[in-house]
Amino acid sequence: MTRAGHAALDEELKALKSVERPAVIRAIAEAREHGDLSENAEYHAARERQSFVEGRIKELEAILSLAEVIDPTRLSGTVKFGATVTLVDEDTDEERTYQIVGEPEADIERGLLNIKSPLARALIGKDEGDSVEVRTPGGEKSYEVVAVRYI
Repeated sequence: MTRAGHAALDEELKALKSVERPAVIRAIAEAREHGDLSENAEYHAARERQSFVEGRIKELEAILSLAEVIDPTRLSGTVKFGATVTLVDEDTDEERTYQIVGEPEADIERGLLNIKSPLARALIGKDEGDSVEVRTPGGEKSYEVVAVRYI
């Protein structure tokens, strides 16, 4: 995982523990004061929220405890984990830039490409000027690697 991805997950964990968890506990206590719990929608909603928050806390703790933080600025050469890769779609000439990151921090909308994705797997080991063929749900796509940076 990248340093930025680790920091983002760590911040989320801290917010869940220091803000969300106490808020849910207060909501449960307030809902209990309203009486009969069997027909108390506020209580059931608060308990459901508590279940989600506790589950996410456990998930983040597990991810962070096993995470290996890699600093991409210390890397160079062909495409590997942490690389920021600029590609050109050989059919449409559309240019896109992605950083190859770990699964927990992937967000395609922000240009963070999951290392387990078909595109990232096809890019690993490639260099500037290389072409890659990727099988996508929409069919075969061809890309040219325009730039490989480690930032």
